[in-house]
Amino acid sequence: MQPKYLLTLIGLICLQFSYAFQSKAQLTGFVTDAKTGESIPGATVRLLDTQLGNITDDKGFYTIEDIMPATYSVQVSYVGYETVIKYGIIIKTGGIPDVNFKLKESIAELDEVVVIANPFEKIEETPLSIQRLSREEIATYPGGNNDIAKVVQSLPGVGGSVGGFRNDVIIRGGAPNENVYYLDGIEIPNINHFATQGSAGGPVGLLNVSFFEGVTLSTSAFGAQYDNVLSGVLQFDQRRGNARDFKTNIRVGSSETALTLEGPLFKKENEDSNTTFIVSVRRSYLQLIFQLIGLPILPDYWDYQYKMTHKIDDYNELLITGVGSIDDFQVNELDEFDEEQQATQDQVPIIKQQTNTIGVSWKNRFKDGTGFMTTTLSNNRLENDFRQFTDNINQTGLFLQNVSVESETKLRYNYTKFLDEWTVSGGLSLQNVNYENQTIDLVNNFQYDGDINFFRYGLFGQANKRLWDDRLSLSLGVRFDANTFTNDGDNLLETFSPRISAAYTFDAQRKWSVNASLGRYFKIPPYTILGFTNNAGAFANQNAEYIRSDHAVLGLEYLVTPSARFTLEGFYKKYDNYPVSITDSVSLANLGGDFSVLGNEPIASIGLGRTLGLEFLYQKKFTKNYYLIAAYTFYKSEFTAFDPDVFLPSSWDSRHLLSITGGYQFGNNWEISGRMRYLGRTPFAPVDREATLANYPAIIRDFSQIGAQRLDTYNQVDLRIDKKWNYTNWTLNIFLEIQNVLGSNIPQEPEFGLARDADGMELSPRGLIEIMGIDNSSVLPSIGVVIDF
Repeated sequence: MQPKYLLTLIGLICLQFSYAFQSKAQLTGFVTDAKTGESIPGATVRLLDTQLGNITDDKGFYTIEDIMPATYSVQVSYVGYETVIKYGIIIKTGGIPDVNFKLKESIAELDEVVVIANPFEKIEETPLSIQRLSREEIATYPGGNNDIAKVVQSLPGVGGSVGGFRNDVIIRGGAPNENVYYLDGIEIPNINHFATQGSAGGPVGLLNVSFFEGVTLSTSAFGAQYDNVLSGVLQFDQRRGNARDFKTNIRVGSSETALTLEGPLFKKENEDSNTTFIVSVRRSYLQLIFQLIGLPILPDYWDYQYKMTHKIDDYNELLITGVGSIDDFQVNELDEFDEEQQATQDQVPIIKQQTNTIGVSWKNRFKDGTGFMTTTLSNNRLENDFRQFTDNINQTGLFLQNVSVESETKLRYNYTKFLDEWTVSGGLSLQNVNYENQTIDLVNNFQYDGDINFFRYGLFGQANKRLWDDRLSLSLGVRFDANTFTNDGDNLLETFSPRISAAYTFDAQRKWSVNASLGRYFKIPPYTILGFTNNAGAFANQNAEYIRSDHAVLGLEYLVTPSARFTLEGFYKKYDNYPVSITDSVSLANLGGDFSVLGNEPIASIGLGRTLGLEFLYQKKFTKNYYLIAAYTFYKSEFTAFDPDVFLPSSWDSRHLLSITGGYQFGNNWEISGRMRYLGRTPFAPVDREATLANYPAIIRDFSQIGAQRLDTYNQVDLRIDKKWNYTNWTLNIFLEIQNVLGSNIPQEPEFGLARDADGMELSPRGLIEIMGIDNSSVLPSIGVVIDF
């Protein structure tokens, strides 16, 4: 049978199979007041373009029955509140989570005026440079392999490592470690497996996308409650477990298998429970695939994630959440000699890591509806065993080691009060830091055991107000941070961090708005820097200063339709006190995008930096069977080392960043989606061949020449095709994902290795040669399966 006839037959069978087993579904969720969190009974919930709908009960809960599985827009309205529409809600027969709504009070003077809330929601302290992705957009993201860090790279101003091998989140030309991550308000130090200590990236994400209610990215105008951020805040909102029934999600992808369970606890005979849980575990089989095809590296990992929510009463709620990973990175002995794979086997580190974050949060809403307070206690821990050998197979000839334990215990308190048209909040944070490490660096002649234990603390306040019939919003904030370790760390005035934001809507239809913000932000240097000890046993970097970044942003937004918008933003970031490596004479803003340890060396806090650019976005929520995100950013990023007058391009100075992501739904639950990413020519520091030969397999770079050479432009197109079947009480989703569908060649830096003969034996005299890289323009197809019941 010819292939085209076979495909036609398979398609007809799938069509008949789906019709035979099509079942009806239901939609459930809660409607609450966005400010007070109180339930809103009597709100109207309906599926647009249908006759289906219902009203909420006295708990603010709604149920809509007999829905044909498909993708809908869901609208909620209530007198005195802005009407909210959520687009692209996927309704299926199995495992659909609650779809919850938060309504804001409307200040329209006439009752008959219906105010539709902006679906691209902004908040007063962050009226611009903020992007949100719903769980539906996250779940079907093309080319992401269910990896949240790759999903985030579709947002404007966000780049990643060239080729996509690592999940470094590069925001508007800033370094990967300039971002912070929050899981339901609990800070987590990293979102990747095999993380670069002192930085943030890694090759594989460790957060399960099945948990997410949504993701919010702020690239400027940060709220005062966030500390230690210079470029971006990523907030992951996890959904709570189902309060009525037990649900299961099984996902099998190209590199791992994940199991997610959720449901009520202590329900007894009640209709729902005040206590819910959701828990997942993922297991990689990437190492088995790599071993089977004979690759020189074997990455192996587990991860786990959980959340438990307990409603104490109508005004008090307790939340426990956590995430962790177990990573093991080994090398594989080659069956036959290949010069590129041999160089990889020589140069990669042996990494064993364990991470764990656990947090407990208590939220108390005031009974009079005038505010709330949140208290959070959390701990995160990283155990990192990083070693490099001259012989990785036998693990002999140790020349670089960092065996460390990094731990933070954090207490955060936030008090929010509603005073007429003002919302005022304030709070404090207290952290105990412990960092222990055993370092051997024979290349730079460092060898020491270090142990630091100190406290960090901070105070913040924020005041927001809406004026002129809600057309003008203002936000003022201030933050102070200090620590008990660095020489000037106890001076709160040194980290005086003011910020101001404003947004103004020009017209009564709320289509045009202008947004602006100014702010100063601080970050303490990584603990790998603070814990560095010289050969005399002294903390060489105890005089390190907080890194400072000043932001100025101006933006314009136009709502084309209720579900689509254009935005244009100009931004400028100015850096001071950036750590500069004394060993390599390079700003650490250029480092952290490889498999190493960032900052384990002497530094001087004298570096300057600047990033400026222009950012354009067109975003359309899912309507008329398709969605689209198109973003282009032009920017320039540069930093100094020891000469304050010489600015060199940073490692992230690609200049041009374009991403287009979209999807279209056909009938009968078929969907096709795609992503295109384009990155300009990225600078890199060339290899110092003489120094590398003397220290091989350590690779030594000449950072004084950064920017003298650039990679070719990077362009990749990914495609995904989904098909869903809805049966009674369960759903099957099979997807085909094709990465680099056009077979584009992915640029890479020149690689070097020892000169060897055809059998892999080193030549004499010893020499270093540039290795011709293999063709990396391969098309990478994979199949995934998701089951919900």
